[in-house]
Amino acid sequence: MIRLGYVFFLAIVAALGGLLFGYDTAVISGTIDQVVSQFHLDVIQQGWYVGCALIGSICGVSVAGVMSDRLGRRPTMFISAILFTVSAAGCALSPDFQWLVVYRIIGGVGIGIVSIVAPVYISEIAITRYRGQMVSLYQLAVTIGFLAAYFVNYLLLNHSLTATSGIGLVNLVFVEEVWRGMLGMECLPAILFLCIIFFIPESPRWLIVQHRQSVASKVYAKIYISEEDISNQIADTLSTISSEVKSNWRSLLRPGIIKAVVIGVCIAMLGQFMGVNAVLYYGPSIFKDAGFDDPLFCQVLVGIVNMITTIIAMFIIDRVGRKKLIYYGVSGMIVSLILIAVYFAFVAQWALSVYFMLIFFLLYVFCCAISISAIVFVLLSEMYPNSVRGLAMSIAGFSLWIGTYLIGQLTPWMLQNLSPSGTFLLFAFMCVPYMLIMWRLVPETAGKSLEDIERYWNKK
Repeated sequence: MIRLGYVFFLAIVAALGGLLFGYDTAVISGTIDQVVSQFHLDVIQQGWYVGCALIGSICGVSVAGVMSDRLGRRPTMFISAILFTVSAAGCALSPDFQWLVVYRIIGGVGIGIVSIVAPVYISEIAITRYRGQMVSLYQLAVTIGFLAAYFVNYLLLNHSLTATSGIGLVNLVFVEEVWRGMLGMECLPAILFLCIIFFIPESPRWLIVQHRQSVASKVYAKIYISEEDISNQIADTLSTISSEVKSNWRSLLRPGIIKAVVIGVCIAMLGQFMGVNAVLYYGPSIFKDAGFDDPLFCQVLVGIVNMITTIIAMFIIDRVGRKKLIYYGVSGMIVSLILIAVYFAFVAQWALSVYFMLIFFLLYVFCCAISISAIVFVLLSEMYPNSVRGLAMSIAGFSLWIGTYLIGQLTPWMLQNLSPSGTFLLFAFMCVPYMLIMWRLVPETAGKSLEDIERYWNKK
């Protein structure tokens, strides 16, 4: 017997980190034009404004594995919450562009840390039968963060256009330089996350790795009703952990484990070159160039489709399986990306053709959200052994954020030099190796315990 409600509560708390991740990532899209205009940024500086937080994310993900393996999953999430709070307040009050970049980097460190530790925590407290669904709560929270950022951007911008000018800090943040309010509103969920972390326990699997079985059994007692279930879970985890194996870089070189790490790196990095972050970061600019009068509203539609599709994926991921969702979704991404490229090449000059482009974009977002976006953190969080999960996730996360940074920096250049049509064709082409890796090298993990998955890689 399982206290399923309590387990979902723990997963939801950890998933709040995903909401902050999503908000911090997406809010930038509504501030680009204002910040560029106010600080007179050129194309390179614009890319730096978008990409600086990604540099922080790369730094955060580089230390997240070591921190979570040494300090624990819960304290590491607490540190990320502090970073989000400092970043949001600092961005709202930054005196110049240099300080704005500094605070964006601090927030990026928080993103990098939480993108590793939150999915790991959820996977380690989750019940096998519902693990995909529970870890998908993190991705759902990310999409809610996206949508919240798009709504805040849209509402605050409209408010600033109609509000009468006043004096004081409130007027500066929410009327005169409304981008400050867009960035600063992240303080609210950040403080909530900071406070609610005190109400969750440490990951029991991490406690077992640290040879603290008595504490782990107390945590499992809140999840499982039967003493037999508690003993079986602890024994199963102990069976995959030898006293000689510790969480260090050398342990990642074990046969089978290194293969899992390399595969994780490939799917994490390739996923960023399939267009999703170009849409998230530069969606309003792309919609504006395509001829839409209200590009921020179009981005709100993107956020709504993204969130609804993630909810659908969350309920079917454990039934359909990870690999089938990838096959169906990435195939749809290829088709929709080609249609977007054809639109920019041949259809853009037609009357009312912008609505075709919006449909193609929403189709792409649907296919992406139901496949790679829903799967990536689930798959990465369950692929690796208990003893090295934090380190291995850091390597995969590092690759993911390197890819994200490159896309954030290169998208303005590609749109200008390759043309929008060539850019989206490139994204479609990058879907092919991703599909081949998932087909040939990645096992289906739905319905398997973390210990069963570890045994699979050890056999390899």
